[in-house]
Amino acid sequence: MIEQKEHFHGSDLEKIEKIYGIHKEEITSFSANVNPLGISPKLRETLASHVDAITTYPDREYSSLRSCIAGYVGADMKNILVGNGSTELISLIIQIEHPKKAMIIGPTYSEYEREVKLGGGTTIYYPLRETDGFKIQPDDFISKLNESIDMLIICNPNNPTSTCITSRQMRRILDACKEHGIFVMIDETYVEFAADVNKVTAIPLTKYYDNLIILRGTSKFFAAPGLRLGYAVTGNRDLLKNLSTRQNPWSISSLAAIAGEIMFTDQEYIEQTRALISSERTRMYDMLSAHPDYQVYEPSANFLLVKLLREDQTSETLFDKAIRRCMMIRDCSTFPFLDDRYIRFCIMSPEMNDKLMKCILE
Repeated sequence: MIEQKEHFHGSDLEKIEKIYGIHKEEITSFSANVNPLGISPKLRETLASHVDAITTYPDREYSSLRSCIAGYVGADMKNILVGNGSTELISLIIQIEHPKKAMIIGPTYSEYEREVKLGGGTTIYYPLRETDGFKIQPDDFISKLNESIDMLIICNPNNPTSTCITSRQMRRILDACKEHGIFVMIDETYVEFAADVNKVTAIPLTKYYDNLIILRGTSKFFAAPGLRLGYAVTGNRDLLKNLSTRQNPWSISSLAAIAGEIMFTDQEYIEQTRALISSERTRMYDMLSAHPDYQVYEPSANFLLVKLLREDQTSETLFDKAIRRCMMIRDCSTFPFLDDRYIRFCIMSPEMNDKLMKCILE
């Protein structure tokens, strides 16, 4: 297992407040990767009118919510399982698949490795190369697959690199995994921020591959991490049955279920989010690409990974500089295969993005 260094997570504003003496309300978190528009206006306006729902148990099948999700992602509702955030579903899937040896494409989110280890398994990493712009090279990757691996874990688009694997590339990878008997779990937490979701998402592929499950949540795109609402999509009905049997009943609350139904139908909010992220992502990428002190990698999600090229600048010093101006970025030295030359920050409002760019580029 790769040793993980301590770091400030996007939710660690209390720690920052204590160490730096800055009120957490004054801090803009460029580290949490959450939609800068906040929650859906439709949700804000209507959820309170449903508060009486907490007086009853939710539908054990969450039929209405799953139907709503099915319409949103273009899948059969019978192929959808909802859960208490994607974190619960990651844990459940790894418990049931019980991999002895899992391959993880890194650098990436540390929770995957932790869950595999808790289940008694081991992990190996396939490192994305900086020389390739942290983009996967399918031929090389496929050559590393073999029968000793029983699970592959992919975050797509990937955190923290913001690079993605296209659905065409994913199909080749799934074919190879099928040949070697490898089960594939894809975390699509950030896919809704992609310029063309249809070119990245693997949800349509669940119709053809029974060794595949896709995870999504509402924490990032819908700016609702406190709601704890996630969902999984797979064409493997036996796996779905095993997951639902193992899962605690009523894993999400009545209000969370209702909130999901409202959010997934707020088309205006969804389109505004994609327009904002797309325009600001391009603008910030172009600004950093033009600067000789930074290397920025082509982003697909709502955040950018940047390499610091100046010898006198590290991720720690830049984090310190930004936080003293009440802006929190991510020091990426804690991720496997990255070091103190890398930072990550998400896209916020144009005004806040200008403030951060001034801090970084001045």
